[in-house]
Amino acid sequence: MGNFKISASVDIEGILSLYEASFYSWEGETILDEARDFASKILEKYSFKNKSEGNYLSLLIDHSLEIPLQWRAPRWETQWFIHAYQTRKTMNPSLLDFAKLDFNILQTIHQEDLKHGSWWWEKQGLLGRMNFVRDRLVENFLWSLETDSKPDFQFFRRNLTKADCLLTTIDDMYEVRGTLKELQLFTEAVDRWDPKTIDTLPEYMQLCFLSLYNFVNDLSFEFLKMNSFYIAPYLMKLWADICKSYFKEAKWSHDGYKPGYEEYMEIGWRSVAIPVMLVHTYFLIPHSFKTEELPSIQEYCDMIRLPSIITRLANDLGCYERETEKGDTVKLIQCYMNEMGVSEDNAKAHIKSMLLLTWKKLNKEAHNSSFPQIFIDMAMNMSRTTMCMYNHGDGHTIQDSHMETRVLSLIVHPIPYKENLGAKELKMVTH
Repeated sequence: MGNFKISASVDIEGILSLYEASFYSWEGETILDEARDFASKILEKYSFKNKSEGNYLSLLIDHSLEIPLQWRAPRWETQWFIHAYQTRKTMNPSLLDFAKLDFNILQTIHQEDLKHGSWWWEKQGLLGRMNFVRDRLVENFLWSLETDSKPDFQFFRRNLTKADCLLTTIDDMYEVRGTLKELQLFTEAVDRWDPKTIDTLPEYMQLCFLSLYNFVNDLSFEFLKMNSFYIAPYLMKLWADICKSYFKEAKWSHDGYKPGYEEYMEIGWRSVAIPVMLVHTYFLIPHSFKTEELPSIQEYCDMIRLPSIITRLANDLGCYERETEKGDTVKLIQCYMNEMGVSEDNAKAHIKSMLLLTWKKLNKEAHNSSFPQIFIDMAMNMSRTTMCMYNHGDGHTIQDSHMETRVLSLIVHPIPYKENLGAKELKMVTH
């Protein structure tokens, strides 16, 4: 057991470091749990007393208490820290200028990636035939950007953005438009993977299938040229799996069925789309490709499953209010409330505790995994993107001024070299 006591002279920066370190813990490390509780109380007290100060240390503490560094999306964090660093009294102006220059140069590369995605998305013509679909090209690009922003990873970002756009489109088709019979036919069509057999589908579903079919085939042939290995069978199974998960949830909704917590989670971590994104990531990144790793990838090993669980938990917490208003009760919080007979607050508290526990499992898995470090890092970054995307609600779906400001500052507007933001302005740009 830990023996944490407050001394007469408290090292606040040390306490902050202790708090941040506790989020790297593994399951069962109770001393670090105690350290986190101990540190958070001190930091919250310090934050309350110094709320009006707006100094560098106060900014770091408030930022950490909202979301710890281990859970933060790296590109957003880079942008935030550049702004925060310039409030530090001992900051190095030359270092700050170099950081801004680096950020802005990289931003121009990301803008080219987004232009490519916009050209491809418009070329598909899906929105014209499927006006019920969320047009979330930029948000879909953010997932790839935050997973890895390095300048030489353009092939990865551009193709993952395409996969994410198709995921959003197909998800909306299952949730919003398709009848149960139509969705069953589409699910079977993806499972067969034969464009000659899609005549029974509605026209908009045929168009969606062909976009998916062409994307997978194009990517598979590109991979074949680079690696002398044909990945289409793996991607075909991947898309068939998620369509089956979407269909299962659509059937629950159609039948008015209320699954239990575990039953929902078994489908929910698959339908949240992270397995599709991470398997594509594995094939899209430059690394020493090993065929012996493919069975683990295909069966959704823990390096894929745990980030997916984190995303499902964070997604359902962030989206609960919006989806309850539109009448969607097949969600994790409601499932837990129905099964356990507890209040909404208790259900949310339980899911938050499961979120923390799953992060601990992921920390351990990331340390012990035999996958290439580059893939491990990207799986972690995708989990971090989840935490930031759903921290203030459904950041993927709701296009509000809060999310728009974040997107513009991250992708569109470079950081001015003579900028000198105060604490209030910093919060407006980055929170």
